Amino acid sequence: MLAAIVPVKALAIAKSRLANILSQAERRLLVQTMLADVLHALVATPAIARIGVISADADVLEQARRAGADMLADQHAELNAALTQAARHYAASGARGVLVLPADLPLVTPAALAQVITTTGAYGAAIAPARDGGTNALLVQPPLALPFRFGPGSLAQHRAAAQAQHLPLREVHHAGLALDVDWPDDLLLLAERAGTTATQQLLRELCVSERVMCV
Repeated sequence: MLAAIVPVKALAIAKSRLANILSQAERRLLVQTMLADVLHALVATPAIARIGVISADADVLEQARRAGADMLADQHAELNAALTQAARHYAASGARGVLVLPADLPLVTPAALAQVITTTGAYGAAIAPARDGGTNALLVQPPLALPFRFGPGSLAQHRAAAQAQHLPLREVHHAGLALDVDWPDDLLLLAERAGTTATQQLLRELCVSERVMCV
């Protein structure tokens, strides 16, 4: 069994870097819409047997439940500790591996996820680098074989951790995993890129291209 873990911050504080472009209510809606796109891709990926959303936000967990995902209440309020909590949960349930996928990857597709999943064997890890040196996806088999190091510079930290653990680590580059949404320019790229994901449609309805260009 392969399980996917999607961590989500509390909606009240999510995507604060976009505050000069989007109101708090709009940022909240953006996070929920991106999560919906991510969950849609995960549900459509046959190799993923379980999907868990870990969050301290009751509305996020309710959205997860409606989508058919497991509701995992974050007991730590720190990203890597929360991911470890979720990985332990699925390891205890018999998972052979876990795929950590942030909720701000609205262009992710089942094909992108399949590429990550098929890149590594029964013992190893696969990582999708972010443009800023972060990590946009991380597959670990078995679930606790690699300590989570998400945060600034996490790509290099995950590489170092894999080397220390003697765990094979392969990099995956796919357009569906390349764009994570953190900054106003990311909104512009997402809105103007070809596609009709729910997030792209929302950003076009909010006229974010005009907002970003006027900042």
